[in-house]
Amino acid sequence: MKKQHERRDFLKQLSAISIGGATFSALPFSAEAHREEKPQETQNQNFTINLLQTTDVHCQLHAHDELFWENGKAVFRKAGGYAHMATYLNEFRKKNPYTFLVDTGDMFQGSELSVKTKGKALVPILNQLNYDLYLPGNWEVVYYKKTMQQLLGSLNAPKVCTNMYHDLGDGKKGELIFQPYHIWHVNGIKIGFIGYTDPLVPIRQSPNYSKGIIYTQPEENIAYYVDVLRNQEQCHFVILLSHLGLSQQIHLANLPVCEGVDYIFGGDTHERVRTPIVCKYAKVVEPGAFGSFVGKLELTVQNGKIVKDEYELVEISSTRYKPDKAMEALIAENEHPFLEDLQTIIGYSTLPLYRYFVIENTIDTMILDALYWKLQKEYNVDVVLSNGFRFCSPRATPDKTGNIPINSAFLYEMLPVDSTVRVAQATGRQISEWLEKELNNVFAKNAAERFGGWVVKFKGMKITFNAHGEKGQRVQSVLINNEPLNPDKTYTLCACERDGDPEDVLCRMKGVKNMKNTPFTLHMVMKDYLKANSPVTPKPAVSAKALDVPQDLLTQVRGVDYQFQ
Repeated sequence: MKKQHERRDFLKQLSAISIGGATFSALPFSAEAHREEKPQETQNQNFTINLLQTTDVHCQLHAHDELFWENGKAVFRKAGGYAHMATYLNEFRKKNPYTFLVDTGDMFQGSELSVKTKGKALVPILNQLNYDLYLPGNWEVVYYKKTMQQLLGSLNAPKVCTNMYHDLGDGKKGELIFQPYHIWHVNGIKIGFIGYTDPLVPIRQSPNYSKGIIYTQPEENIAYYVDVLRNQEQCHFVILLSHLGLSQQIHLANLPVCEGVDYIFGGDTHERVRTPIVCKYAKVVEPGAFGSFVGKLELTVQNGKIVKDEYELVEISSTRYKPDKAMEALIAENEHPFLEDLQTIIGYSTLPLYRYFVIENTIDTMILDALYWKLQKEYNVDVVLSNGFRFCSPRATPDKTGNIPINSAFLYEMLPVDSTVRVAQATGRQISEWLEKELNNVFAKNAAERFGGWVVKFKGMKITFNAHGEKGQRVQSVLINNEPLNPDKTYTLCACERDGDPEDVLCRMKGVKNMKNTPFTLHMVMKDYLKANSPVTPKPAVSAKALDVPQDLLTQVRGVDYQFQ
């Protein structure tokens, strides 16, 4: 404990943090004092412990329009922002110094500021929030392995990940990249943490991002490390930090390997679990995304034993929690060199922009409209595709024009990777098989088979499907250019390049022919389209019609008592 105090005192004396030659201001943050002034530790007294969790913030530094589903319709109100979150944390740490703050991933991808600085501008901001522990998410590799290690290594708190190994070549595993577990000693109580990130990162993300890393399935060593924490380290409580997605986390919590785990603090799918999902071996929670929420688990301790747990999903309302001045100044300082570009308006929308709905949404409708507008005639494109991304906070507030402004910063939030646009050809049979695989990725009955984001989006093609149909038999009809899909006909498709994909792969569709890169990137297409067509009205065209679930489906989770709100 003494060494920890000395280290933090040293860090507080620093006025700036420098990474790889780039310097970003680090202003004092008042929560530090609250964390250090802890009561004298006395075992066997009655007290409460609080564990706070954020996840999938995706570099959303400011309060933003957030979508809530209330009484069957979308309602928007301002939430999130690290300065507002800092105020909540300040208030909370004053109430209870026995507080531990974790983030479970996707903290360095999702904004123009992050792209321009390769994540470095986020480091001082995260450090000032004074996290206690981190788990890397699936997008932490977006700037490749070495940069991921440098970014996470620049964070003051420990990092835990129990399934990411150095690749020694030829598929041989080296050492774990991060420590496998962490123990928090608090007033005579020991709380143990292990952490697992998505082992499908090399498939979900561009393959080159995670080059040099081997991921393993959580089931391979959960039981071993739970045994270490429970029986060797004698932990009173064990938490599994996870960036696997809510369906997979529920599946995991029902497996015998999770015996001895008390809670799974989940992430990845941006779900808002307000009441813990009670599974056979552990309870599962997930606290939304974009900094709009903080998950709060309160443990009651009596006579040296944890006797009660209570969970709450706290909304970081921008009206309830005013911005912390020190954090606000720090964010402004780090944004300043890029501010003019961040605020440049590139177009307008008449509709709120969001990505929450599983099947179709306004953001990807706008992207598809732009790709089709730019490429359909010149390349004789039949179908344009957009991956089923989840990231990007909503935008719903009009400016003085009466329309919703789209600035450069929001373009990067929608499309943080400015990929080259590709065209390729595939047969109707390939397209049909690909659609079945993509739908199974989202709606598989076996949660272990689900991965990635929402349903892939497309324009120029219309399908009907049963979300809960049998594997390989979900698609009921397919039309391309208003004609039934011909399995033997060749169609021209357009999508974005994924770094490291073979030339015969397009949007995870294997065996495509005549692939070529266009001279356009996604950002170029979006800027040209918005300049020529603003204000746009990206109303979803119901290109993918679900026959057995609502078209406004907000979650892929089923079989448990849970609703996205």
